[in-house]
Amino acid sequence: MTNHLQHLKNRVPSIDILRGIVILLMLVDHVRERVFLHHQVADPMNLDETSTALFFTRFLAHFCAPIFVFLTGLSAWLYANPINQAPRDVRSFLFKRGAFLILLEITLVNFSWFGSYHALYLQVIWAIGLCMISLAVLTALPHKVIGLLGVIIVAGHNALDFIEFTPDEFGYSIWTVLHDRGYLYMSESFKVKVSYPTLPWVGVICLGYALGPLFAETKQAAERVSILFKLTVICFALLILLRGLNVYGEPVPWVYSSDWLLSLQSFINFTKYPPSLDFILLTLGMAFCVLAMLEKYDVHALTWLRYFGSAPMFFYLLHLYVLLVMYIILVAVFGTNKGVYFGVDDVWQVWLISIVLGALLYKPTQLFSNFKKTTQWAWVKYF
Repeated sequence: MTNHLQHLKNRVPSIDILRGIVILLMLVDHVRERVFLHHQVADPMNLDETSTALFFTRFLAHFCAPIFVFLTGLSAWLYANPINQAPRDVRSFLFKRGAFLILLEITLVNFSWFGSYHALYLQVIWAIGLCMISLAVLTALPHKVIGLLGVIIVAGHNALDFIEFTPDEFGYSIWTVLHDRGYLYMSESFKVKVSYPTLPWVGVICLGYALGPLFAETKQAAERVSILFKLTVICFALLILLRGLNVYGEPVPWVYSSDWLLSLQSFINFTKYPPSLDFILLTLGMAFCVLAMLEKYDVHALTWLRYFGSAPMFFYLLHLYVLLVMYIILVAVFGTNKGVYFGVDDVWQVWLISIVLGALLYKPTQLFSNFKKTTQWAWVKYF
């Protein structure tokens, strides 16, 4: 093992590589939100207004949140059960880490989107923080019960779609946090919006924690790969059945078109806020498939992705502020050439900018990943 990878030896390569992949997909989506916002996309996407290139660029970003939340749960189990060491108290870690993420969301993360503080949008970092705190409480339950609870929440939350509250009704705020995207507070000078309702994500983190033993040192790689491929088949089979029949799992039905590509886009055009059952089946099914392939085959060529996966919060904050500064400079130089926004003309330019930024941010992320492992500063471990 080369010296620059030595500090990663106790981490699971497939997990870090998969996390690195979704982090780079996230970068593409955030670049899109900076320089292609003049072509906004709805949830689910409006196929009449969204180009094919933009649709699939946004579609790829759908894999980020569910895979990251799932891996957070899986990593929590690995933290509680370290290799060749006594079990650790995961509740304290989850609670402190979750509270820290919520603090980051309402401060550094929220400011990075606007360069000001006139609104608070509670997004993915907030949701992960609440999920970690929830899991800290749920770890008091037997391991199998946590897994069963995850299945029930993920499979059953769409059955609650009929429940609605108006802003003046009792229960509106808690239901907005749990299930329905909306505003918690609005005034002329400030507003608070829940962009990521939390309940389905709690189910996803429970599933990740429940499947943690798959990556225990005592588990044979062949058995792990076999189980992951079986989970892939189960997810995709359920998805095809439910979506094909339009019976349950996605509030917006798909529509057949004479154009096969439009039919495909309609079929995979799922609700993200909150994530529908079909959305989770697709994204976690793909996660299981990729994890299985990363475990089964020689992936030495993808080792560089481990640095992105081993320092995710550092990269998250770094890229948001780089994008903020980049956008301010672009507006100062070129002005708002797309109405109220600065923007590029084509989706390929979004990808080009993302590739350049990914390359530029690789070295800082690598250096921080090395520092994170060797430092004695406890707070650095949260990044």
